[in-house]
Amino acid sequence: MHKIKSDESSIFFIFKINCQLQNLFIFLHRNKSKKMKIGILGGGQLGRMFIQNALNYDDEFHVLDPNSDCSCAYISHFSQGNFNNYEDVLAFGQDKDVISIEIEHVNVDALFELEKQGKKVIPNAEIIKTIQQKILQKEFYKKHNIPSPDFEIFDGTSEEIKIKFPFVQKLNTGGYDGKGVQIIKNADDLKNLWTEDSVLENLVDIDKELSIIIAKNENGETKTFPVTEMVADEKLNLLDFNICPADISSEVQSQIDVIAEKFIKSANSPGLFAIELFLDKNGKVWVNETAPRLHNSGHQTQEGNANSQFEQFYRTLKNLPLADTDAFGFSGMLNLVGEQNYSGKVKYEGLEEVLKLPKTYVHLYGKTETKPGRKMGHINVLANSREELLEKLNHIKTLVRVIA
Repeated sequence: MHKIKSDESSIFFIFKINCQLQNLFIFLHRNKSKKMKIGILGGGQLGRMFIQNALNYDDEFHVLDPNSDCSCAYISHFSQGNFNNYEDVLAFGQDKDVISIEIEHVNVDALFELEKQGKKVIPNAEIIKTIQQKILQKEFYKKHNIPSPDFEIFDGTSEEIKIKFPFVQKLNTGGYDGKGVQIIKNADDLKNLWTEDSVLENLVDIDKELSIIIAKNENGETKTFPVTEMVADEKLNLLDFNICPADISSEVQSQIDVIAEKFIKSANSPGLFAIELFLDKNGKVWVNETAPRLHNSGHQTQEGNANSQFEQFYRTLKNLPLADTDAFGFSGMLNLVGEQNYSGKVKYEGLEEVLKLPKTYVHLYGKTETKPGRKMGHINVLANSREELLEKLNHIKTLVRVIA
């Protein structure tokens, strides 16, 4: 029988230890990279584009939405239920590794309960609650010295209003895409005041509407996308064009950087946030409102940036290193919305002409039914200058219509 020498014994021992360490490494790697069950409250287009991007990775994507024909229904593990219902949200979250949102109008009490049970909710329930109520949101800005137009709270019954004309009324809950917002220009307009709880806010003399998207992971790493300029459709009161980068001065950029830094520190939550801003005609930047989720003002990042807002959102949910957000020249987005006087099964008129254009990218949302003002898709465009970008966006707008 061969007798192991001392030096052979040492080599054998080292080999054994190396094998054990290798096995441990494999176990840890597999444990870290195992599939996660990611639950999203809401099955609209934002969730759809998030899942389309996140399918590059190896996870399970679960969606809760009341509409069995929603944008996410056929590309996810779909659960039909009401994201505003406590029991539905609580049940949905039980077996998920992380729960998030693609719409802020969800049952936040259920999210608080899931957090108590040890579930990971991103962004956390506290900041979702703060943002989904305009009164709490405005008080948050005031508390943390984040510039936002002066306001007063209106309970729907008070006859004494101190704020000066003209002002904006924003319903406390439920508003989106321009709904739940109206301008009160003078005393004659007071008869139009909504009687629900709301915020009455000074009307800003707007030069430009801007947006910045900032993300934070659980490790505390933060990254922002370049500031985007938003051009609204005055008739529909919702976003028409995105233009990136925004045409702003370095001084305005500095104001926005400070706002984004203050917000993400004060929010005290991982997640992706879109901060909508007003630049007034005196060069002052004000926060209009914040969305604790993916946002229409970040769609051009799909082709216009090194990584999109959807990639970044995924990384916040997984607590991965945040993605590079560098822009590729000039990029823009045109919303595709349902034409007036058309309701029913959707038809996209002129889309073939659009598809012939260079550096033009079509994104449809999988919605089968159109109605006036409904967001049905968008088109992203790349260009070498701001002038070229605007020319292309305006040209595309003349080519395509969403009809029935």
